[in-house]
Amino acid sequence: MMIPPFLSIDPAARHVSLDASNPAFYSDPNTVYAALHAHCPTFYWVQQKQWFFTGYDHVNSLLRDRRFGRQILHIASRDELGLPEPDQHVANFDLAERYSLLELEPPEHTRLRTLVNRAFVSRHVEKMKPELAELADRLIDGFEKDNEVELLSAFADIIPVTMIARMIGIPVEMGPQLLKWSHAYIRMYLFGRTREDEDGAERAAKEFSDYIKTVIAERRANPRDDLLTHMIHTEHKGQYLTQDELVSTTIVLLNAGHEATVHQIGNSVRIILESGRDPTELFKDEATTERTVDESLRLCAPVHIFQRWALEPVEIDGISFKRGDKVSLILAAANLDPTKFSDPLTFKPDRNEAANLSFGAGIHFCIGAPLARLELNIVLPILFKRLPGLRLARTPVVKDVYHFHGLDRLDLAW
Repeated sequence: MMIPPFLSIDPAARHVSLDASNPAFYSDPNTVYAALHAHCPTFYWVQQKQWFFTGYDHVNSLLRDRRFGRQILHIASRDELGLPEPDQHVANFDLAERYSLLELEPPEHTRLRTLVNRAFVSRHVEKMKPELAELADRLIDGFEKDNEVELLSAFADIIPVTMIARMIGIPVEMGPQLLKWSHAYIRMYLFGRTREDEDGAERAAKEFSDYIKTVIAERRANPRDDLLTHMIHTEHKGQYLTQDELVSTTIVLLNAGHEATVHQIGNSVRIILESGRDPTELFKDEATTERTVDESLRLCAPVHIFQRWALEPVEIDGISFKRGDKVSLILAAANLDPTKFSDPLTFKPDRNEAANLSFGAGIHFCIGAPLARLELNIVLPILFKRLPGLRLARTPVVKDVYHFHGLDRLDLAW
């Protein structure tokens, strides 16, 4: 496996030098992941000052390993760990994140997830099939006659945010504003974020939180049949969610409930069109559709990295970690492990190999996975059936960020 010229690997020291802002990397990270698998699957990323794992078995086991967690301050103080005090200029962002399902460990995580989980089980989201199909058809009606479309703004952006807003109980007309808040909010997770990114995320967190509080007050006064009402009025072992927990949970569900799925709709359409495969064969029935969606999730996952704190001293793959060390797991690279997947960089929907790790694993397995899968399984076949002859009109434009992987533009014609 050739090493790209912008990637430097020292296999003996297991050190890797790579600029995450290099367009050659973020536009095609899979080539880099293939080189890492060949030369250095566990490595210290010099620029990030952290150890990274790409091997399928390591990533899969570490996601489930209770010696690692999403938070550390529940068992140790900042002084003990030598961590700086939180930045005051992102206080509202930190407050919004404090009770995020993505960031908590048991028992708080268990309580919150139990209260929310019922809405996301497969049998519940299956009921959304008709309105999902109706929305996809209605959007296509709006551009079918044009014989061309920028798919993200006209289709992919709209479907997930509309569905998650309806599910939670947020007015659908808030969709464009929710997208703006979400885009600004998640820039806090990017490698190399700037002060401008942080200030934008802080403003978004404050406005987002203030808005959610007004909806919570409305639901307390006038309960409805939606997830927010359910979270407000349901107890777990005698406890109800606090205001801050409700705000954090609603924000994380809105963000996670659409951001990754928008990326995945675009990524999937692109990879199917570039593969040269016949869409009528890829989507001829439910089984082939599910395999096609699974393979697109494996090959172009929308979220590439999850981080974990070492909660105790532990050794993994010959690397010793002390309590308070951070490690990163590259889910998208694990999906390309050649020991698990034959010809891993090739789109092969008829695979019968390992399960992809794009939704994570363990107690933090993506709670919205059934909804995301449903959205992809419904809207992709409709899109390709309604627009026979669909093709790329221009080279897709990849978002200039890592480690969320998606497109800025996907111009199509038929």
